[in-house]
Amino acid sequence: MKKNYITKVRSQFKSSYYYLFWGAATVGVIAGQIYVGSGYRAMSRSMNRWFEETIDIITMPHSIDPHIYGRPDNSSRMPIIQ
Repeated sequence: MKKNYITKVRSQFKSSYYYLFWGAATVGVIAGQIYVGSGYRAMSRSMNRWFEETIDIITMPHSIDPHIYGRPDNSSRMPIIQ
């Protein structure tokens, strides 16, 4: 009878470690998911900001700088026939 009691206590002891292990593993996985999700959110905001700036630069009206491109040469134009 005493041997049966010791075996039962050992089983309960092992069982409590089993649940502690899987509880800790679950908490670790959930914490990792939250960490990765927050990093993804930060990266997404950064990429959105970069894309918005790029689109703003692309859609800005461009002015022709005569110091860079020179003045247009009117002699090379085709004459307008009326």
